[in-house]
Amino acid sequence: MNNKIEIISYKHNGDLHRVWQYAHIIRQTDQEIVVVNDRANVVDGDGRRWRTKEPAVCYFYKKYWFNVISMLRNGSIHYYCNLSSPYAIDKEGIKYIDYELDVKVFPSGDRLILDRDEFEFNQIDYHYSEELINIIEQQLEDLLVMIDNQEGPFNTKQVFEDYELYLASRKKKK
Repeated sequence: MNNKIEIISYKHNGDLHRVWQYAHIIRQTDQEIVVVNDRANVVDGDGRRWRTKEPAVCYFYKKYWFNVISMLRNGSIHYYCNLSSPYAIDKEGIKYIDYELDVKVFPSGDRLILDRDEFEFNQIDYHYSEELINIIEQQLEDLLVMIDNQEGPFNTKQVFEDYELYLASRKKKK
């Protein structure tokens, strides 16, 4: 419950994209890992450093090509979803490849697809295969259905339960 881990994202060419220091593992199966970070230190690939502003419950998957960051703000949840490779985990941390496309979901349920232009540019720049492009586009559609149906992390009750697990584990530690 109190395991700390870094979250490390890369670009398709292997360049470091971003590192979040540190998250706490609260649930893990062979297909999913759920972590919480709270005002985490972040280091961008270009060396810029910053800190997140609120707690976030983060969901990483082995079968989906996306991950979901559920940011808790003023009693509501703001989602930021990264189209990405399924995660891998090793002694350094949770790792994935970021494929630029993102979906932002507001507490109202409204959603916004971000960075399509960057995704299209990087298809050429990073030589994405047709198969990879098709996977990302299909996973975007699957993600939008999951959002619309309030499944998985888009079920607010689940996010708050996972956050409570984190708070309970922090309380025990003290």
